[in-house]
Parts: sequence; structure tokens; C-alpha cells
Amino acid sequence: MLKLRKSEERGYANHGWLKAHHSFSFASYYDPAHMGWGNLRVINDDRIAAGMGFGKHGHKNMEIVTYVLSGELAHQDSLGNVVGIPPGDVQRMSAGTGVMHSEFNHAKDQETHLLQIWIEPNVQEIPPSYEQKTIPQEEKMQQLRLIASPTGENDSVVIHADAKIYAGIFQGNSLFNFDLNPLRKAYVHLVKGKLEINGQSLSGGDALLLDGESKLSFVNGEDAEVLVFDLAPA
Repeated sequence: MLKLRKSEERGYANHGWLKAHHSFSFASYYDPAHMGWGNLRVINDDRIAAGMGFGKHGHKNMEIVTYVLSGELAHQDSLGNVVGIPPGDVQRMSAGTGVMHSEFNHAKDQETHLLQIWIEPNVQEIPPSYEQKTIPQEEKMQQLRLIASPTGENDSVVIHADAKIYAGIFQGNSLFNFDLNPLRKAYVHLVKGKLEINGQSLSGGDALLLDGESKLSFVNGEDAEVLVFDLAPA
């Protein structure tokens, strides 16, 4: 099964300082047909205005991955982390028994564009923890590079969930194939640009929901950046 979901079908919220597209039900956006996919619960495509951000708030028992696309995100949490997250970095926060944090764009004249991803953990009530790694852009060119996994393989951040996240950048008409386990679910989110995947033409914000599929084929990329999620079947 392969289903294309267009960008404009997502939920949308405009708070002035924050413009957000929601791939799955979140906050005031509720769609019973899109509550998540496998153990993937949230993909929020957020644009934060200069000088604005999310004040201190809490999370519990969730694996949270932040992928910054442009600008920079300032992160501060109750674990003592005070860091900046630039484009190219992947941040993982395991909320576990509970963590408080804030996220701000301190730039005076630049928007911060990011994806915040929530994945349901396979362990509950663990001590909260934080991890951040830089993924070189060249390692994502014309291929999928593992950026998050349960084991931390290939220098990916460690998530306490039955899932893997890959990132890729595609340009031109060269073909790239990627094997999937047909017993698991997969989700493809085109971050930006244009890309043909399994015969489907995608533009930025579009997604593919896959179940029972054994392969992804990428071709005809135009400034395309994509995330691929290997997910638990239920």
C-alpha cells in the first residue's frame, strides 16, 4: 500500500510569530484519519519569526527529534543543556519521566525553519536525556544517511523507539534505490524541492505513507531534501 498525501492536506496554524503545518493531529488540529503512522506521532513543520519562540514547557515519555532546515534554534532544558541547533544538526531529546525545555529564535532578522518529530518510545519512565550530532551534508548527497536509530549505528543519535530515520538530498536524474522491510511501515516526508519516488511526483511538504512495500526509488530530484522513517508495524 502506498498513499500520497499532499502538503495542502496537512493541518495549518498561524499564530503570527509561528506558522506551523501538522502532518498528524496536534493541538487544535484534529483529524481522526491522521493520528499518526505506526509509532510516528508528530511531524510539525514550524517557522519561527525572528526574536520569538516556545517558552518553557514540559514533555513526558516521548522521543523528540528536531531537524533544523534554516536559521538556528536556541535550546535550553531542565537537564542543564543550553545549546544552539544549526542546520545540519540533529537533536534528540528523550523525555522519559519528564523534562522541561524552551526553544527560541534569537536572530533579529531571520526566520528559523525546523521539523519537530515525535516518536512513541518502546520503554516508559526512563531518565530524560539529550543528544545532538552534526550530519555532514555530503553524507546525505544522492543517498539516504541514517540520522536516528535505536543502536546509534553510523554515528546516528540514539532513540528509545522501534524506528529509524534517514535523511537524503537529491539533485538530478540519477536513480537511487532503498530497500524496505515489507513487514514494517514506512513514511516519507519531502522537506523541500521536487522528487519522484516510486513513480509519484512529490513537492515540498508532500508525504508518502507505505505499508507492505519493499523498495523506495528516488529519481529526478530538484533541490530535494527528504526524510524517510522506518517504523513499527502497529
